[in-house]
Amino acid sequence: MNRSCIKYMLLIPLFGMQFMPTPAIASPDATVNILLIMADDVGHEVLGCYGGTSYVTPNLDRLALEGMRFTHCYSTPLCTPSRVKIMTGRYLFRTSEEWGYIPPDEITFGHVLQAAGYATALAGKWQMILLKEDPMHITKMGFQANCVFGWHEGPRYYKPYIYQNGKLREDVADRYGPDVYAEFLIDFMTEHRQGPFLAYYPMTLAHDVSNDLQEPPPVGPKGRYDTYREQIEYMDKIIGRLVSALDSLGLREQTLILFTGDNGTPKKFLTRYENGEYLYDPVFSMKGDTIIPGGKGELTDAGTHVPLIANWPGVTPAGTVCDDLIDFSDFMPTLAELAGASLPQGVVIDGQSFAQQILGMKGHPREWIYTQWRGRAWIRTKDWKLYNDGQLFDMLNDPWEKNPIRSQADSEKSGQVRSRLKMIFSKVTRNK
Repeated sequence: MNRSCIKYMLLIPLFGMQFMPTPAIASPDATVNILLIMADDVGHEVLGCYGGTSYVTPNLDRLALEGMRFTHCYSTPLCTPSRVKIMTGRYLFRTSEEWGYIPPDEITFGHVLQAAGYATALAGKWQMILLKEDPMHITKMGFQANCVFGWHEGPRYYKPYIYQNGKLREDVADRYGPDVYAEFLIDFMTEHRQGPFLAYYPMTLAHDVSNDLQEPPPVGPKGRYDTYREQIEYMDKIIGRLVSALDSLGLREQTLILFTGDNGTPKKFLTRYENGEYLYDPVFSMKGDTIIPGGKGELTDAGTHVPLIANWPGVTPAGTVCDDLIDFSDFMPTLAELAGASLPQGVVIDGQSFAQQILGMKGHPREWIYTQWRGRAWIRTKDWKLYNDGQLFDMLNDPWEKNPIRSQADSEKSGQVRSRLKMIFSKVTRNK
């Protein structure tokens, strides 16, 4: 792969913060555009390219076949913490574990790429504030153009309640929310086709309808709420639509597409509202002959093991699989490195770039990753996982975490692993 060098970029301070240069990667011809898609409530076992057999996902499977599929990407177990972690590159003990909140002084990858000359947009799900209290919040957090549903204020799907650039849209009463969000991003990419741009799409699909409104959300043309299967397969169609738009614009070879999920598959899915009560069905997915129940909300792999696909035609080696550990904090420094952008000084960034791996190089693979939520936390390697309560799991032989190894039952091997992971825990928490 023949690449020229790009000099480090020194950026204008943003919100009083200083930025430090990071090594830049040159795209073959120009600065790379980035389309980052994060599906809602989609674990790795859902997609066909990960062995899933319950749902039809041809567009995502094609992106994996023509790009790179990562086998060890881990989020937090729920929506808000994953969103904060992926955007800031920081562990939650540095930001906040408060639900639906991001501290106003946090620097997101929107800020970082905007300061590097990128046009930035976000569409779909924000969930960081009640937008009626601060309609320009998303713009302040680094995304110049934005189009999202009003969390806690109105529906996300049929007859959606949508804020666009701080103002309520009045022309979408007969629209389906995911179509509106996708069209907004396509319009954004069209407007900024001369690049570079960051289009961030934290999807509403495949989360069930809201149960937090005064009135039940409206049903669609089927006369009922969509099923999880229907939402997964429509999610895949939306992604196909975005890829086709990039093709039509002649931007595919200048655009890196990244796809992931915010947490594991849900355990249950809201399917109907009857007699004043919301009713749910359990969610099970098939991976070959194995039945996999949803694990959203759990710190197990069922709640945190998510898909990650990278596709950049002519740059990302086609049909490759990467087994390196990827932590959600790694996205911020990865996007910065790919864009030739700089990270903020005076701020601890916990993430580690995997940009080199996307380009088919060895890079600097992680030896461990860290995740926390609501007082529980773990450090894990690919083979072992240690929780902060002392439970150790052999993930190769006990992937469902049924048989915790207590310290008094340690073998020589597990004792050595425990000691090493405890030392890492101590190092991480000492830096709080």
